[in-house]
Amino acid sequence: MGISKVQTELGIITKHNLKMVKRLNQVIFPVSYNDQFYQDLLKAGEMAKLAYYNDLAVGAVCCRQETPAPPGTLPVEGRRLYIMTLGCLAPYRRHKIGTLLLDHVLAICQKDGYTAVVLHVQVNNEAALAFYKAHGFEIIDRTEQYYKRIEPADAFLLEKKMAALATATADGGSTVDEKLSKLKVSN
Repeated sequence: MGISKVQTELGIITKHNLKMVKRLNQVIFPVSYNDQFYQDLLKAGEMAKLAYYNDLAVGAVCCRQETPAPPGTLPVEGRRLYIMTLGCLAPYRRHKIGTLLLDHVLAICQKDGYTAVVLHVQVNNEAALAFYKAHGFEIIDRTEQYYKRIEPADAFLLEKKMAALATATADGGSTVDEKLSKLKVSN
């Protein structure tokens, strides 16, 4: 017998698989999202994707353009993309699925001119913090009482500035279109 190929790919979120996204989020994340969150995903286009591992849905990412910061908060320069959720079922971690989802987000940022991508991570989520730090994110703030029904309630705000990614591409890396077309990966 030969070695079987593992295929990971991203797919669109539709009304036909929306319940799958909801179930994945219930299993992966310690917080609940309301029905409006899921209805909004149907209009999110490229900003919301399911991750498949050999045709099995195992993860998802959901983003939005960040709304302007209220007065008195950290100053924001340029447009930022906010990752609302990015996760993968535990048995499928360490198969580069999170990286596939994050690469999709970074390609959107580069293509659409975002200057940074940001997200909140619970302060005790060491695995997520290590993942994002390994991908160039930095902790820029701590928000107390960010979560309402989980402990600890505090979250770190992480950010990755996009200038470094644009420089890498200008120096001979993949173009945005090449990165988007490579989001279907075979191992």
